[in-house]
Amino acid sequence: MSAYDNKILIIGIGNCGRADDGLGWAFIDQIKDGLPKNFDYEYRYHLQVEDAELISHYAEVYFIDADINQWSQGFNLRTCQPKAIHNFSTHELAPEAVLHLTRMVYNKLPKAYILGISGVNFPLETGLSNEAEDNLAHALNFFNEKILNLVI
Repeated sequence: MSAYDNKILIIGIGNCGRADDGLGWAFIDQIKDGLPKNFDYEYRYHLQVEDAELISHYAEVYFIDADINQWSQGFNLRTCQPKAIHNFSTHELAPEAVLHLTRMVYNKLPKAYILGISGVNFPLETGLSNEAEDNLAHALNFFNEKILNLVI
């Protein structure tokens, strides 16, 4: 049994200098102090090849990011499946591509999920829109009730 067998990682993806694109970071900011000991968190502007090694050490991973889709609850949680996605650049990868690399290079496949939080405003400015703040609150309530309560 490895030290990471019961570890869960939350990766907040985004850029707080692009308004609602900062939702992933805002999520971590608001939840990190109440996380159980088996949870770790990381902030990312975007995912990179090196993140495959990071997530190979975890049993479960949650990718939290802003989403341009306007979900009825203000967010959407879905299972992340590994997928070979070929981009022009290796400096920005989709969660599915990072998971694929984790499986191919490290022979590991943690359970993985993408929590997309609906955003509406993405210019070069700081601060979340009122809609994004509301959607963030809904996503945090859901995560606390449905995810954290299951692992505590």
